[in-house]
Amino acid sequence: MKKILAIIAAAILPMTMFAQAQITTKKLKIADFTDKTTKIVLTGNTMFDGVYQKVARETWTVSPYEFCTQSDFEKLKSDPDYYFLMIVTGQFKKEAEPGIELLGLFKGGMGSSEGVNEMLEVATIPFRPVADPEGREYVMLPALLQIIQQITLDCMEKDINSFTGLSNSTNKLSGSKQMRIAIANEDCSEEINKNYKLIYGRNGIEFMDVEDVDDLMDEGAANTLVSYIVAPIDAVVGSYCYKMLISCEDHSLYMYRRHRIGKKSPKGLLVEDFKKIESARQ
Repeated sequence: MKKILAIIAAAILPMTMFAQAQITTKKLKIADFTDKTTKIVLTGNTMFDGVYQKVARETWTVSPYEFCTQSDFEKLKSDPDYYFLMIVTGQFKKEAEPGIELLGLFKGGMGSSEGVNEMLEVATIPFRPVADPEGREYVMLPALLQIIQQITLDCMEKDINSFTGLSNSTNKLSGSKQMRIAIANEDCSEEINKNYKLIYGRNGIEFMDVEDVDDLMDEGAANTLVSYIVAPIDAVVGSYCYKMLISCEDHSLYMYRRHRIGKKSPKGLLVEDFKKIESARQ
């Protein structure tokens, strides 16, 4: 009898451990996202917050939402019945101060007493440089809000999406073969000289002024991807540069890559990025 009980216990133990492991996955932790209220935390900047509220009303569709202040967030952040969409800063080891801001979605509750860094991060996407943003973030905000919603829904569907995150979007490049790609000259690194632009221009890639690229996004141009780069204005060696290609029409993210800025890898789109784009479109 003891032998039989031992066998049963041995069979049950792995199942119990597996069940416990499953409880810790992000998919289960955020399973209530679409039913809970998302608090959209305003920045306190009147001009930006006005645009932020307007865009959120037009694009936030996956969960109930309410706007709140930073003070409200501090009072409510420990409540697991709320999710918080907020703008946070990102700083890397070699940076003296934060260089970029990100749009981040976090779940209230555990870890909140230690600050946003210890809260459950549902999804984040680079938004703009901290210092002297050029205003492109206003044009890109509707797309970025829709992207962060889609990332969250993807994480709710499969645990693996929590690990691949934004990078998984680069797989979509293979579906862009017949699409126009508009690259802002200002988004290119110093590697991309006139000769490279001539070479890449033969494969459906167009280089233009940043204002023209932003107009395409603002107009919702059909069958068109545009570039968007987020990096510190005064980037140092060790800072990161984030590179995206976004659909003007449906705001899908087709490419997300990043690289550590250094002497051999300056800020902006690199030759290796264009090789990745061309390879996926062949």
